[in-house]
Amino acid sequence: MVNSSHVDKAPSVPDDVSRDARTRDRVPAVISEQGPITAAALAAQLGLTATGVRRHLDQLAETSAVTSRAPHAGKRGRGRPAKEWVVGDTGHEHLTADYDELAADAMRFLRQTGGEDAVRAFADQRIRSLEERCESQIAAAGDDPHARTEALVEALRVEGYAASARTVGDDVVVGLQLCRGHCPVQHVAAEFPELCEAETDAFSRLLGVHVQRPATPARGDHVCTTFVPTPGARPHTERSTR
Repeated sequence: MVNSSHVDKAPSVPDDVSRDARTRDRVPAVISEQGPITAAALAAQLGLTATGVRRHLDQLAETSAVTSRAPHAGKRGRGRPAKEWVVGDTGHEHLTADYDELAADAMRFLRQTGGEDAVRAFADQRIRSLEERCESQIAAAGDDPHARTEALVEALRVEGYAASARTVGDDVVVGLQLCRGHCPVQHVAAEFPELCEAETDAFSRLLGVHVQRPATPARGDHVCTTFVPTPGARPHTERSTR
């Protein structure tokens, strides 16, 4: 008979290690929902100490799951401003399927119960908060659509978007193309284009010109582009969009 006291047992993972891993998984999820967010605010959300949350942030930043940015211009006060955190490139790859399906189900329910007008009203309300966060920074750029577009690019980067702008035109610059390589609602927007339409309208209001959206990932394109006309043609030698 085998003495049970001498039977080798597989080592078990300590509870605190499993709990630590689960907490680390929650960090990018909360940042995705509420970012840009400071480490202090994140710690309060998760019930962690400042030291604890910074340890998770440092580990996640090593794999580009999250990344830090300077705070929005309108949030800066006295003293050294606290960094704000947004989801990084690899983090976006993991925060997709479950949220997409839940969001799509909610949008379908909204359409069934409230109709198309309710879907568009939701899309308008959703983009309004982004518009409000960006408008002061863009207004500070003056009235020139070119300068305002550059300011919008910087504002979108602060919000966690991979945004850039390039000039459009062969012999002269006729406008700018605002590009974003990642769209957080890409899969849902394929079924509900109202989300893209609301964003396009918001960009028109922010920039003070009528913009057009020639390409979106929701329609199968690899990048989301917005054409911004810039009155007053300029030679290509005056490019300065980066």
